[in-house]
Amino acid sequence: MLTEKQKMLKGELYNGADPELVEDRQRARFLCQQLNALSATAPEVERQTILADLFHTETDAYLTPPFFCDYGYNIRLGAHAYFNFNCVLLDVMPISIGSHVLFGPGVHIYTALHPLNAHERRSGLEFAKTVTIGDDVWVGGGAIICPGVVIGDGAVIGAGSVVTR
Repeated sequence: MLTEKQKMLKGELYNGADPELVEDRQRARFLCQQLNALSATAPEVERQTILADLFHTETDAYLTPPFFCDYGYNIRLGAHAYFNFNCVLLDVMPISIGSHVLFGPGVHIYTALHPLNAHERRSGLEFAKTVTIGDDVWVGGGAIICPGVVIGDGAVIGAGSVVTR
């Protein structure tokens, strides 16, 4: 029998209130708080250490605080990714970001979904779809990238866009 985390990572309906998932989100929230509390003059090694803990890998990405995510471990970053202020990544399923990708302020990337049927939504179960962003992409400020979206190499997403497919 699959755990709720295994169901989540397979894109199946899962219970987000599962204790393991709650603990994972609390851990990510704590690490985001640490990252967001760093002073502008903090040594780069401090920022990199927090990012490595959050993403479970080394990265040369630059995130301008504040930054928020659900889990962190479902975010895969290529080289030289840049996030401006107030970016939010709901990484229930993997969010794969290519190299040399730029995110304007307030960009949101969502993988989480809820059933469309009202009766099913009452169960509290949810599911997710991956998001993939290619290399050399620029996402303008305030854009929202919805679950299941694939953005190809070199694309430019205008500020305030809602990308649904």
